[in-house]
Parts: sequence; structure tokens; C-alpha cells
Amino acid sequence: MLAGKRILLIVGGGIAAYKSLDLIRRLRERGAAVSPVLTRAAEEFVTPLSVSALAGEAVHRDLFDLTAEAEMGHIQLSRVADLVVVAPATADLMAKMANGHADDLASTLLMATDTPVLIAPAMNVRMWDHAATRRNRATLAADGVTSVGPNDGSMACGEYGPGRMAEPLEIVAAIESALASGPLAGRRVLVTSGPTHEPIDPVRYIANRSSGAQGTALGRALSGLGADVVFVTGPARIPPPDGVTVVKVETARQMHEAVRAALPVDAGIFAAAVADWRVTSESTSKIKKGASGTPVLDFAENPDILAEVSRLEEGRPRLVVGFAAETDDVIRHATEKRARKGCDWIVANDVSPATGIMGGTDNAVTLVTDTGAETWERMTKDAVAMALARRIADALGSA
Repeated sequence: MLAGKRILLIVGGGIAAYKSLDLIRRLRERGAAVSPVLTRAAEEFVTPLSVSALAGEAVHRDLFDLTAEAEMGHIQLSRVADLVVVAPATADLMAKMANGHADDLASTLLMATDTPVLIAPAMNVRMWDHAATRRNRATLAADGVTSVGPNDGSMACGEYGPGRMAEPLEIVAAIESALASGPLAGRRVLVTSGPTHEPIDPVRYIANRSSGAQGTALGRALSGLGADVVFVTGPARIPPPDGVTVVKVETARQMHEAVRAALPVDAGIFAAAVADWRVTSESTSKIKKGASGTPVLDFAENPDILAEVSRLEEGRPRLVVGFAAETDDVIRHATEKRARKGCDWIVANDVSPATGIMGGTDNAVTLVTDTGAETWERMTKDAVAMALARRIADALGSA
């Protein structure tokens, strides 16, 4: 799939830069040509000689290298590639990208390119969770930059959590997905997935049994058909797919913000099991059992993300697909929900305990559209996802 493709690989300055050496080797094994660019900080972790030897090409390092400018200017270098990959994408590089800075070769190439960009973030967990990084992530996603990772794990600094750069083979899979041609090539699709957690106090929350498996399968299937997928996920048990832009959230209100930040898109697929209510007065300390008796919780409605997006006057996706998890009278409830929310399609399923669907590997769905209800046979969630992805591709192709 990568034979004949050229990857412009920008290596940022982090301990994860050592993985870029293996990434180059893996890409070359698959027939891709790699044009490497090292930031000044990256040279503290890997040497230009080792990168050049593996890539089989000269390493680009300096914005003001006059010899290189005579042979191939930085503008041209940024445009001859089929894909620009930033691995590792440090917090600094992401901030430069999000805010339009161009003060070195790497950031100038990223500003000058009209080629798709894929980033593999890597940084300390506290940097990843910092409000500024969250803003930059949302900006980059809105700008069409896709990402792979980061993964959870131990850090070089001794901390544990999200921030480890994706492994080289994960990045290769994301690159293959980004370069894949298919009926959804050039389409931007939003997928929401997983549950939301609505806190009661620092240790308790309201949630549901959604595993995120169907959402992950949908993200994978849509990406496989060539779509640029923005994947907004709650704290799901199933990890997100590779090769998509992942935005992780906890609460319904955070998911609402992430969805609005991801617009505009060609299609919005709302597979997340979003909590309908939240506790109005979240306790800042653990609620104790005691003489005061059983605590009374007051609730407020969460934003109705599906209905809001369905009724947008400007920026509404061409296709809006909602999901309905029901325990009885599935088709009637799903049909009513479609009308109430204003979406184009509803994918309904029976999640009563006897079916084993909630949290299981299979699904049995009914697709409700303006032409009626179409019940599909029970199949794996991957098979449901691919069938639905192809229907979405057909719908967008005729839109």
C-alpha cells in the first residue's frame, strides 16, 4: 500500500524520538520513501547520521541551509510528499502548529504544506492533560490534522498515564489508513463513542454499560474507506481505532464541546451512550455514610448533542446518524427518536440483558430512515460497522 509513496517525517525533540528510527525502517520495508527532518531538540536524542542511514536520504535540519534551498526549497519539500508525519509530536510542536508559528524548518514546512498531516503525540502525562494542550488538540483536529495515540503507559520521567507515543507499527497502520483510497476519500466524518461519566464526588460517578466496541469498529471501518475520521470518545473499555484523530472526554458536556469543535464535517455518527442527566452539585470530597442519612442527588439534563447538531442552520453535516439502545418496542421507539431529534438515520438495537449485545461482540440492528425500518441479521460489530460505513459512503456519494 505504501509502495511509491513519499513520507515527509518530522522528528520532534522528545525521548520517543528513538522510535522514529524503527518507524523509518518499517516504512522503507513497505516501499515508502522517507524524507527526514530533525528539529534542533530531536538531535539531542537521535543523530542525523543514524536517521540518514536508515532513510537513505539526507536529513533536513536548517531553515537557512542555502545549498538545500538551491536544490529544493523548503516550500517544495513540504509539497512533494504524499503525507507529512510528525513523530514524535511534542507539546511545543503541537502548539506551533495550532498557533501558526514558523520559526524553524519543521514548523515552516508544516505552515507551507497543503499535504495531509498526521501527528503522533508524545509528552509527559501532565503536559498532555494541560488545558493549553487540550485547546491545541481541538484546534488541530478542526484544521484537519489527524493523529495516532498517544497510548497509556510508563513515562521516562517515572509517571504513568496517556502520553506515550504510539508504537511504530501503529503509526504505520495510521499512515496506510491516511493514504488509503476509497469511496470516502476526501470526506471528514465525526464519530462519537463510548459512555460518559458524570461525577457525583471524586470517587463516584453515573455511567452506563457501553464498552465503545461499536464506535471503535465504526471509526475503523470509515477510516478504511478513506474517510478522515474525528473520533470523540468517552472513557470506553475498548481502545480507539488507529489512524483517526482521537479526542478523549469524560463527561457529556466535554463531549458536547469536542463535537462542536470538530465541526464542520460531512457526516456525524453519534454512537456514544451519552448520559441524559448529571448531578447538579458535584461534591468536591467523598460523600460519607453517617448520621445525615442517604444523600439526595439533584439532577440536570445534559446537552442533547444529537438533536443540536441535527438542527444546526449552518454547518449541519450532510448526514447525521444517531443510535438508539432500547430494551423494548425497539422500532417504535427508534422511529419516534428519529423524528424527535431531527436526524437522518437512527441505528437501533435491543440491549435487553437477554440479548447479550451491551458489552458483547455481536450486534443486531435496525436502520431507521425516512423510507422506513430495515432490520439486519445479527452479526459481529465489525461487520455491522462495515455495512453501515458502506451505506454512509453511498449516501454521501449521492449527496
